[in-house]
Amino acid sequence: MFDTREKKERSVGTKLFLKPYRCNSPKCVTTRRPLRPGMHGKSYKSLSEFGQQLKEKQKIRFTYGIREAQMKRLVKEAIKNPGVTSEMIMQMLERRLDNVVYRMGFAPSRSVARQIVNHGHILLNGRRTNIPSCQVRVNDVVSVRPQSREYQLFKELPEKLKKYEPPVWAALDPDKLEGKMTALPKESDTSFDVNMIVDYYSK
Repeated sequence: MFDTREKKERSVGTKLFLKPYRCNSPKCVTTRRPLRPGMHGKSYKSLSEFGQQLKEKQKIRFTYGIREAQMKRLVKEAIKNPGVTSEMIMQMLERRLDNVVYRMGFAPSRSVARQIVNHGHILLNGRRTNIPSCQVRVNDVVSVRPQSREYQLFKELPEKLKKYEPPVWAALDPDKLEGKMTALPKESDTSFDVNMIVDYYSK
């Protein structure tokens, strides 16, 4: 049985680091099986403009682990806001609580981050929060719940975080397992062509 996360990476032909440890090793599925998923998987071919837009949209959805309805709603909200739409989209994705937990190094992947948020291991400004899509704001403090620090996932985390370099928009206190968003995330922090996604939903 194939892992659905690996099938997603094969479908777009790009490493998305949905399984971070495996993607950094020779066992990475895009290295071992550089074909589309399915019994008769074919090699990747040139795509039409619409196909490229769809592929880019799928890449960003799979990376952040959001559903199609969530993605569509997020783009609509970004278009309504003043400023550059592509930057707004990336800001809203990066400000998701599960993504911030991942970016601060509290979890090895976004899927694990989403799980520990769902299970109530994360505090937002000192309050237990279990909504992965919750938008973190500048000066908000994200931390691991003190009662959860005895879990295996968090026991060795302080030492690991001392060697971890958080993004420029976050300040990290490894000993407290606490981080603060000091600025809004920038579009330049990512490698997606967000304009293609805007064009996709504008049709």
